[in-house]
This record gives sequence, structure tokens and C-alpha cells, in this order.
Amino acid sequence: MQKYLLIAAGGALGSIARYWVGSAVSDRMGIRFPYGTLLVNLTACIIIGFSLTYLGRRADLSPAWRYLIPVGFIGAYSTFSSYEWETLSSLRAGAFFLATLYALGSLVLGLIAVWCGSRLAEVL
Repeated sequence: MQKYLLIAAGGALGSIARYWVGSAVSDRMGIRFPYGTLLVNLTACIIIGFSLTYLGRRADLSPAWRYLIPVGFIGAYSTFSSYEWETLSSLRAGAFFLATLYALGSLVLGLIAVWCGSRLAEVL
């Protein structure tokens, strides 16, 4: 039960942080280009890369940190970082074909899925 509470707490903080960062950047830079989302995605990539590497090397740290930060906080802040981490992990493992398939497949299929969802909403 504790891990679910940690994920929920991290998720609450991550979603608030996403809204705050995105809004603050959009207010300053405008909405012509999605600067806020770009900044959220890039900072999430830095945080997930750091936290998973650091927590993976520090066996003396409580596993609770893994639920709170990479799963909860980053999970709510941006899933783009998970996509990038999984691609990097495949590349590091030497699975170049799978990494490419995953990266391109996610991009293309994700765009198709967004389009399908949008079309569905338009016809209802």
C-alpha cells in the first residue's frame, strides 16, 4: 500500500509541476510554439535519467524513492521521458533495431492514434 501512496504523492506533485512550468513558460514565450511542453519534456528526461541511474547505483537507498520520483513524479510530469529512457536502454543493450522500431513506431503510431481520437470526437 505504501508504494501506491508514494506514487500518488509523486503524481500529484508532478502534475502540479507540469501545469506550473508549462503555464509559466507559455505566459512568457507565447503559445505559437509549445515551449512549455518542450521544456517539461526535456527537464523530465534529465530527471528520469539522473534518478534512475542514481537510484540504480545506490542500493543503500530505500526503494520508496523509485516509486516517488521516477514512477510518481515523472510519470505525471511527462511520459515522454519514459519513452526516451526505454529507447536509450535498448540502445545501451545493443538492440538498435528494437530501439529504432520503438522510437519511430511510437512517433508514427502515436500521431495516428491522436488523429483517430480527434476524428472520433469530431464525428460524435
